[in-house]
Amino acid sequence: MLGVIGDLVEDVVVMLAGPPARGTDTTATIARTRGGSAANVAAAAAASTGAAVCFIGRVGDDPVGSRLVDELVAGGVDVRVQRGGRTGAIVVLVEPDGERTMLSDRGAAVELDGLDPAWLDGVTWLHVPAYSLCAEPIGAAAHQAIAVVRAAGGRVSVDVSSVALVDGFGAARFAELLVELAPDVVLANAEEAMRLDGVPASWRLVVKCGADPVVVVEPDGARTEVAVAPVAAVRDTTGAGDAFAAGFLVAVLAGQDVVGAVAAGSALAGRTLGTAGAGVDVSAP
Repeated sequence: MLGVIGDLVEDVVVMLAGPPARGTDTTATIARTRGGSAANVAAAAAASTGAAVCFIGRVGDDPVGSRLVDELVAGGVDVRVQRGGRTGAIVVLVEPDGERTMLSDRGAAVELDGLDPAWLDGVTWLHVPAYSLCAEPIGAAAHQAIAVVRAAGGRVSVDVSSVALVDGFGAARFAELLVELAPDVVLANAEEAMRLDGVPASWRLVVKCGADPVVVVEPDGARTEVAVAPVAAVRDTTGAGDAFAAGFLVAVLAGQDVVGAVAAGSALAGRTLGTAGAGVDVSAP
């Protein structure tokens, strides 16, 4: 079973009609959706592939947290959460070309603490966004979860997640953390991967490059490039990287080789690009 540890928050997606007009009004369409990198991965894996997946995290003891948990459960995710504090929110400003800027208030998500090891029963692969490693106490909980899964013979992946996050944490410090954790797979976009240049890697590095081929770098330096199918229209890039991770990891767990896993991840990512927010278009082929 795939397990994912990290954030479950509310995304407030603001679809801008044009550049924000500072000091006055800007026309926009606004939607409130489920968000959080870890929750996005879990939801995409469950809804689009039917894979067994569990989400581990913390949400506020409030109506928003209850709604977000109910949505994940309804989508087929086994949800294992602590409740307390205030559920986080992210304002996502989406420009007409689909690019987005995120204003983050993670709220209760970073307060995950005192993890119950039983929550990891049955998890054979644990996926850990960098958001779950670069704050406390969630960082200690993520380390504990990795140790429990590894002790049971499971595998681990880390998503670098955010250039701003890594730079704030310290790129050298983050690289040292990856070397310590020695995940089986590290996922990153091209800019995030630059923060790992020169790091002695023991992991398979999967680099997403937008519409350009995905580059897979093995620990011995061998490189494979996998072409990405074109997407007709991009409405919102939010959650595309999380959907890629979901498709890729589910395919690996199913025994596909790296080329097949990248193709599965790219296809699933493409199905998020036409929707507002991180949801996967389940009607798409």
